[in-house]
Amino acid sequence: MNNIHPSAIVSSKAKIGNNITVAPFAIIHDDVEIGDDCYIGSHAVIYDGARIGNRVKIFQAASVANVPQDLKFNYEKSIFVIGDDTMVREFAALHRGTKDTGISSIGKNCLIMAYSHVAHDCLVGDNCILANGVQLAGHVTLEDYVIIGGMTPVHQFCRVGQHSMIGGGFRITQDVPPYILAANEPLQYSGINVIGLRRRGFATDDIMTLKKAYAYIYNKSLNVSQAKEKIREEMSGNRFVQNVLEFLDKSTRGIVGK
Repeated sequence: MNNIHPSAIVSSKAKIGNNITVAPFAIIHDDVEIGDDCYIGSHAVIYDGARIGNRVKIFQAASVANVPQDLKFNYEKSIFVIGDDTMVREFAALHRGTKDTGISSIGKNCLIMAYSHVAHDCLVGDNCILANGVQLAGHVTLEDYVIIGGMTPVHQFCRVGQHSMIGGGFRITQDVPPYILAANEPLQYSGINVIGLRRRGFATDDIMTLKKAYAYIYNKSLNVSQAKEKIREEMSGNRFVQNVLEFLDKSTRGIVGK
């Protein structure tokens, strides 16, 4: 049974699951799909193209699947996907994709804090946290388990690797490799995200191997190509190191420095 406040405006064309709560003055447009056990807060607007999973909570005045802030956008059909168990806090602005990809998405079990922005064609993985005021520009990719501190802007087309953590109030203008901490201005490598990796069950041997790999990557006497060569020779059998190598191979903006 759903609990939809009489002042909410819910299109009869929207596909709404079971046990949905829609608070006063929320608006749900036509081309919307919402799973089971979800909460839509007061004054939230769920626009055409929203595809929302199960047990998602969207707080007051959030905007989901609004049209992109892209001058090339011509109202082509596109979507914004939110995975199961994700929480979107108040005043977050989540914009659907453009014709380039047709999709923006946030994965499962993410926390998108107040005033955050996820722009067109962004892909956010599972178990990510965007603290208050994080601003993702278009075509940004965050892999799984990324944490970004408050008020941090991310330049368009940047990629942030899995299990990395970025301090608040800095700027991401280059790719951030997996498993690391990044801070300072300009943004720099600040070591391995040891506490985060331990909390997620990484073995000590794997953490030490990642430390050794990054010692090569951020060795000032080696360029990135030379570092990758040494890593492949010595430790490419480690699956986490292999993830690092694949990330570096795909980087188009270069990686943060030291």
